[in-house]
Amino acid sequence: MSVQGAQKAITNAVRQWDGVIDQPHRFGGVEYVIGRREIGHIHGNFQLDIPFPKRVRDELLAAGQAEPHHILPDSGWITFYLRRDEDVESGIQLLKRSYDLAQKQKKRRNP
Repeated sequence: MSVQGAQKAITNAVRQWDGVIDQPHRFGGVEYVIGRREIGHIHGNFQLDIPFPKRVRDELLAAGQAEPHHILPDSGWITFYLRRDEDVESGIQLLKRSYDLAQKQKKRRNP
């Protein structure tokens, strides 16, 4: 299952965030990066993969907001499937959380 136009809508939203660029992902789809750090990537209109610190990943899994990564289930990565129209906004919010964490880390490194 997928949501028609999800990739375009998510990419348009993420492009609005300061410093984020989108580019082809090495395993297909589109990845979103800030500097050299990937904040997540999308495969077509059906799947987002997003990196988080393991504690955040564990919180998201416990709350039912994401699933373990489809290939690396024990990593900090999560997979979020786009099954309904409202999942697009939820996916954007997950990417925003990854973006915010990346921004905080960047500020700590470069005060």
